[in-house]
Amino acid sequence: MGRSGERATVRLRESEPEEPPRYAPEWLRLREGADAAARAQELLDPLRIRLANPPSRTGALTVHDLGCGTGSMGRWLAPRLDGSQHWVLHDHDPYLLHFAAVGSPRSAADGSGVTVETRRGDVARLTPDALAGASLVTASALLDVLTREEVVTLADACVGAGCPALLTLSVAGRVELTPADPLDAEITEAFNTHQRRAGLLGPDAVTAACEAFEERGASVQVRPSPWRLGPEQSALTAQWLRGWVGAAVEQRPELRDRAARYLRDRLAACAAGELRVVVQHSDLLAVPRPTGGVS
Repeated sequence: MGRSGERATVRLRESEPEEPPRYAPEWLRLREGADAAARAQELLDPLRIRLANPPSRTGALTVHDLGCGTGSMGRWLAPRLDGSQHWVLHDHDPYLLHFAAVGSPRSAADGSGVTVETRRGDVARLTPDALAGASLVTASALLDVLTREEVVTLADACVGAGCPALLTLSVAGRVELTPADPLDAEITEAFNTHQRRAGLLGPDAVTAACEAFEERGASVQVRPSPWRLGPEQSALTAQWLRGWVGAAVEQRPELRDRAARYLRDRLAACAAGELRVVVQHSDLLAVPRPTGGVS
């Protein structure tokens, strides 16, 4: 089966092979434009307010990007924030870290400098000490491939370090295809079940993250961040379709024959410019209480 278009770009567990399959930079580049268009811009104003009035900080903003892949989050966010920034890029794949470092932006919104460093490691076991001095934690398409325990660990680390978290593009479990097909709902349900395999949260991730951060006293805002794919995004749509249907069939092999027909028809419609897809995601901003409990 092909790699699912909704999987993260970081190895999360020591039980996985020592050298996990690399997530193709070509796929990450293909989705970067859709990701940028989807992210919830309305979360930037409350984030900017917090970053402009930190409980305690001197010098550059320090931003930890978890599961950074090829660095698309930095390329989107750094030019939207004022002030000098130092980005710490985390991923388990050194190949992706190289792409992220080389392609990172060099200037902030106001022209201030942006520097980067890379750290190879397991983002599912972050501690507050690992985030000491952090101004912000960011991630894209990460929450839904964590377990509940790992989301709690992430919330503990961010709240313990007193830094906000902007966690974007988590799958919401809803897909809308136009024109509709009778098999849409069945493929969606099978894909969502696949996302929840082995204790992963899948489409339940944002709810779990909200609970974890709120239980630790953080304020949380959630906004939709849908991919809206039309004829101009046909290459991305085709790759997403293959991964989406492939994951559904992996979960429910009895769908194979019907899914093969479905995928063939959907790809033909995509190539003809007749298919439109909305893939629902959610963005989450969690802001811990300032030191001293001032709200």
